[in-house]
Order: sequence, then C-alpha cells, then structure tokens
Amino acid sequence: MIMKHSIHIVSSLALAVCLTSCDKAGKAAALSTPAAAAPAASAFRSIFNGKDLTGFYGLNPHSVAKLEGAKKEEALKKMREEFAQHWKVENGELVNIGTGPYATTEEEFGDIEFLIEYKTVAGADSGIYMRATPQVQIWDKNQVFDPAKPTRKPHLGSGGLFNNTPDTPGRDPLVIADKPFGEWNSFRIRQIGARTWVWLNDQLVVDGNVMENYWDKTQPLPAKGPIMLQTHGGEIRWRNLQVHEIGVEEAKKILAEANAKK
Repeated sequence: MIMKHSIHIVSSLALAVCLTSCDKAGKAAALSTPAAAAPAASAFRSIFNGKDLTGFYGLNPHSVAKLEGAKKEEALKKMREEFAQHWKVENGELVNIGTGPYATTEEEFGDIEFLIEYKTVAGADSGIYMRATPQVQIWDKNQVFDPAKPTRKPHLGSGGLFNNTPDTPGRDPLVIADKPFGEWNSFRIRQIGARTWVWLNDQLVVDGNVMENYWDKTQPLPAKGPIMLQTHGGEIRWRNLQVHEIGVEEAKKILAEANAKK
C-alpha cells in the first residue's frame, strides 16, 4: 500500500494541512485546507493571567442538568466554593488532577477563534466545552478500540466533536495529530454560529462541521456561553488561553471562503 502525504504549513499559528492518506482498506482520504488564515497574534487577548484562578469558577453542568430551584442553586454554590480545592496555578499553568468541577470562564463567548495548549497523561479523558456544550474531545490515543463500545474511538486521536451524533462529519478527527505524552499540544478552535473548525498541532481535524447542541439536539447551539475545561480521569495542564472575537464582516468572509471550497 502506498501512502502519500502532502503537508503545507501556512503560518506558525497553525494553520493548514493538506493530507492525503490511505487507510488499511486502501481507501484514500483527502483533507481540505482551512478556510482563511488565523488572525494575527495581536488580534488575540489572554483569558488566563497565569497567576491565579481569576476569571474562572467551578461547574460540572452534567451534575445540575436535571436539578431545579433551591437544589440547583445549592449545587452551583457548592461547586464554586470547591473550585480552588481541585484547581491550582503552577508555573503559569492551570492544573487539575482529574477531580472536581470543570474550570469555567466567567465571561461568555459567541463567534471566536480560541487558542489553548494542554498536556495530559495516559488514560485521561478530557475536553473543551464551547458555549458550555460538550465538546472538543481529548483522548489518550494509545487506548485500544473496544468493539463493545463502537462509538468510542480514542485510537483515532483528539480534536473531534465527540458528543455529536455518531458517524456524522466532525465527530471523529480527520487525522491523528496528538503528540506523545509529556509534550504540549496546541488547539486552535474556530466557531462561527454552530460551524466549528479545529486544528490540533497545526493539523486540521474538524473542517467547519456543525457542533450539535448536546443538551437538546432539536435546538441550535446557544449563541453564547462560557468556555469550560473538562477534568476527567487524570492530570491535565492548560496554558496560553487566547481568544479572538470574530466580528460580523470577518465571519461572512470566512463562511464565504469555506462554502466556496465545498
């Protein structure tokens, strides 16, 4: 079997890969280049100061999804109070050992380009919730596929929209782009409306697919919401959280370029 790879790095912010490969069945898969280059570094602002937990609070939305009234308020208050027991800042990194509520931004975001770096450990299972919605998935790619759980495919790597409907475009990443454990990985996530692009370590892994509303798939993705860093199964470290808010004209341009490639 012949495998052909063509990789073209457009800029240091990640930005595009054209890759053609053959899978075990010998079927070629061609991956498209991203729509539009990333904004200049000066267009981004930091949402984590690298010193303390300012701007974040604790929330696990799954634990309160079915609660109402006083019980819900009590649970939300408890997670805020417990947040600092599970999260800390160390060497400019936001750190969690795999316990407690998720790190949630006080600020809410709509159409954005989001940069973040992470480093995790074997067996960990994490992700990034955009607009408080699961999720851009982080896997241990070394996990062996279990036929008893056919919709879980950690061996395909991180970056897919894992909580979308199984076998729909974007649910699993286009390529395996994870770095070995002990190294930092970088995400670039663009979201305009529900359309979502994800680059992992400068490789395009989700190409403008719709992120479904996990909480109610009959409804569109919320227009705005916080970014949430999930903790689950092992230590994870995050750093260099940067946001660029996408304006109306910029969004129109990006969508026009993306649609022209279809």
